[in-house]
Amino acid sequence: MGQDVSGQARTPAETRAYTRALLRDVRALERMLAQGCFETGVRRIGVEQEMFLVNEAWRPATTALEILERLRGPFTTELALYNLEVNVEPRVLEGRCFTDLQRRIEELVDQVREAAAQVGTEVALMGILPTLAKSDVTLENITPRARYHALNEAFARARGGEPYKLRIQGSDELYTEHDSVMLESCNTSFQVHLQVEPDEFRDVYNVAQVVTAPVLAAAVNSPVLFGRALWKETRIALFQQSIDTRRGSVHVRDMSPRVRFGEDWVHRGATDLIEEDVARFRVLLTREVTEDPLQVLDAGGVPSLQALSLHNGTVYRWNRPCYGTGGGVPHLRIECRVLPSGPSVVDEVANAAFWIGLVLGAAEEYGDIRQRFDFSDAKSNFLAAARNGLRSGFRWLDGSPVSATELIVDEALPLARAGLADAGVDPDDVERYLGIIHERVESGQTGARWLVRSLQGMKGHGTRSERLAALTAGSIARENLGPCHTWSVADLREAGGWRLNYERIEQLMTTSLFTVHEEELVDMVAFLMHRKNIRHVLVEDDSNQLVGMVSYRSVLRLMAEGFDASQGDSPAVRDIMVRDPVSVAPETPTLQAIDVMRRHEVSALPVVNAGKLVGIVSESDFLPLAYDLLEGHLETRS
Repeated sequence: MGQDVSGQARTPAETRAYTRALLRDVRALERMLAQGCFETGVRRIGVEQEMFLVNEAWRPATTALEILERLRGPFTTELALYNLEVNVEPRVLEGRCFTDLQRRIEELVDQVREAAAQVGTEVALMGILPTLAKSDVTLENITPRARYHALNEAFARARGGEPYKLRIQGSDELYTEHDSVMLESCNTSFQVHLQVEPDEFRDVYNVAQVVTAPVLAAAVNSPVLFGRALWKETRIALFQQSIDTRRGSVHVRDMSPRVRFGEDWVHRGATDLIEEDVARFRVLLTREVTEDPLQVLDAGGVPSLQALSLHNGTVYRWNRPCYGTGGGVPHLRIECRVLPSGPSVVDEVANAAFWIGLVLGAAEEYGDIRQRFDFSDAKSNFLAAARNGLRSGFRWLDGSPVSATELIVDEALPLARAGLADAGVDPDDVERYLGIIHERVESGQTGARWLVRSLQGMKGHGTRSERLAALTAGSIARENLGPCHTWSVADLREAGGWRLNYERIEQLMTTSLFTVHEEELVDMVAFLMHRKNIRHVLVEDDSNQLVGMVSYRSVLRLMAEGFDASQGDSPAVRDIMVRDPVSVAPETPTLQAIDVMRRHEVSALPVVNAGKLVGIVSESDFLPLAYDLLEGHLETRS
């Protein structure tokens, strides 16, 4: 985005000047396309590798800036301090380019790991980090760079101050609100770039839209967010909702989200997409524009299209058109943003080879796909793949139904092989990386499936925090053991024990709560305590604000005083509850919470975030810690 990016509201004159520069960039791009200024005769590929940083407890580590101080090369910050990105140098699509790409990515990731180890941090290649908690995605953890704060301020202004609402339905359901753009930091991607020529852009881009579904179905790797099992590739729903600038109050207008698949085919070329995005989406960020692109063209130069590049970076198509000037020569690229990071580098490169090969092979085989494919089917296929992975059903050419597995094995992989072969990729590279896709699909074990199987295997053992830590630790431990379809399931012991997994109250607290209203009868409290085997019932108002708590002792005391429900003299909950009980926040250190319980002589603590009730922790939740601690002490003595 550059160092002078601003999300602050500028004067009307400054806004008009930036808009004028944006429109001149569009005209310059159209002129360059008409005059044939773009590079042809060569096909390049490139990738962006995003990653999470984790501490010894396998939780997010906010050490990005410390790590970058120890690195030299194509490394850069991301939105959150627990993320980093590597921009891998582009290479020509030919020969052993994928083997070379894998080697280079591993080399760069190893450099990050070496620097990270110096500050007690590890690297995790995962689409969504299982151990991320809601308390991690706060502005306290935003990378302190002007462009990230500008982005947050610009999105907040576009939403008119309305909170971000996240609702995703899978095996579990997640519904939450958030006050900043930081939800976007829960995603890490492996973004693939494919250079295309202007004359072929329309057909290649349209085919890329179609084939994204089967590629994503084979690559899903993000089924868990905040401890809940959701979509097979939850990143798709999360990213769209996390930076949605549409206001809930404008419910009649048909408004497009900034993260989107699209609404129609490309009918002319790249300018279809560019003009649509400029027309439909208001400017979020601005920068000082120092060039007149038309004057640069008149002088025989190559413009950088500063304003257009910045605006394009704030519209997040899943397949996004990109303009570049590598080596002083302008070119066009398609950026595929759907692929998740991980679970291993070889898996990522296999996904990239599959997408690139399938785009090229299908473009050659199908040509103008618009006559044989309904755009709504392409979009529905994409969403089905994100929700269900390899269990998806698609509607394919001429509306024919087909399963994801059948389509990939019988049609997509042969087309991808042909596409890579025609591009001059070495047969050994083609067979190695597409063979990984074939074996993964035949086995059914995607990265998402490995995570879900591992969770199922640990069901009933340990706490949720330990299970999520085991997923993260297990994935990191297996990254260099080959592609994910060969991995054994994660084991609870990989979490590292209680010392690493009980640091904060949110790792212990119970979030499945049974609550009452203060106007309800005490009978309901007694019913819940008896039927649900709980000793504390929380009292909340209609806005889910904590107002009180009733303990088992309070009910016993009421019975000792002669209360008899059969006589119809039941008091209201408000008459026996402890009003405004002592509470803690989710991020409260466990030792601090124990100290609070001792000082206030209470046996349970409600957990409250931003005034809302989110959980409860009681003395019984600390028993596993005491057992493990005593067991370790006795083993040491013996």
